[in-house]
Amino acid sequence: MSLNHDIVGVLSEPVEKSWTSTDALLYALGVGAGHDNPLEDLAYTTEHGEPGGDGQKVLPSYGVMLTWGARGRKLGDFDPAMLVHAEQQLELHRPLPPSGTVSITSMVTGIEDKRSGALVRSQAEAVLADTGEPLVTARSGVFIRGEGGFGGTAAEPGLAPVPDREPDQVVATGSWPGQALLYRLSGDRNPLHSDPSFAARGGFERPILHGLATYGITARVLVSAVAKGDGDAMRSMAGRFSAPVLPGDDLSVELWDVDTGDVAFRVRRADGTVVIDRGRARFALD
Repeated sequence: MSLNHDIVGVLSEPVEKSWTSTDALLYALGVGAGHDNPLEDLAYTTEHGEPGGDGQKVLPSYGVMLTWGARGRKLGDFDPAMLVHAEQQLELHRPLPPSGTVSITSMVTGIEDKRSGALVRSQAEAVLADTGEPLVTARSGVFIRGEGGFGGTAAEPGLAPVPDREPDQVVATGSWPGQALLYRLSGDRNPLHSDPSFAARGGFERPILHGLATYGITARVLVSAVAKGDGDAMRSMAGRFSAPVLPGDDLSVELWDVDTGDVAFRVRRADGTVVIDRGRARFALD
C-alpha cells in the first residue's frame, strides 16, 4: 500500500456541485440545531426563518460540505479504515445562500511523514457557478495511519495553540446517539461512522461521530456565543481534531477573546479529553 505523491500541487478540473434549501436544513439538523428546543435556530432549521426575519439562513460551517468529495483523483492504495480527519480550516468570502451551484477546484497541497502515518493536506476553492464570485475556501488535513516512513519535512505551519489562561467563556453542548446517522445524509457516507465492523478495523469500539459534525456543532455554539446567532458574520473557522467523539457524548466549548470578533476555542468531552484543539474563528461584528 502506498500514497500517490504525484498528485501534490496538481490542480483538479472544475467540478460543479448544487445544493437545495432542504440540503441546508438537513445539515443544520445534523449538527444539532433545534434539537433541544425546536423554537430556537428557526433561521437555520426552516425555510421561513425566524419570525420577522429575512427567511432561511445557512450555518457557515456548511461551507465545508459544499467542497466535500471534490478531489476527483485517487490519493493512493491504502485501507480507508485507517484514515481520520485531522484538521479543518474554512474561509467564507460571503454568506452562504440557501441554494445554489458552485464550481470547485481542488489540490493536494502536501503529504507529510509523521512516522506512524501520513498527514495529507488539501485545499478546495468553490466559486458561484453563474458569476465566478468566490464563496468558500476549505483547507483540510487527514491522517492515514501506517502510511508514514517515506521521509520529508513539514510543508505547512500548524495552527496556533489557544491562550495559556483560563477561558473567558465555557458553553455546554452535546450530541445524541443517532446523530451520525443523520449527519451522514449531508454527504459524508464514510462507514467509520455507521458500520461497526468497519469502525473495529480502525481500532474503535463502535462507530464514531464525524469530525465535521463536531466541527459543525462547535460552529453553531460560536455563532450563538460570539455573533448572537448571526452566522452570516462568520469569516473563518479552523481547528485540529485531537480525539474521537462517540455519538451521545456531552461536550463543552471553551472560548477565549483574542481581539474584536476573533476568538480562540477548544472543545472537550465530559471526561476532560480535548477533541478539537487550536481552534480559531473570526467574525465581522458591528
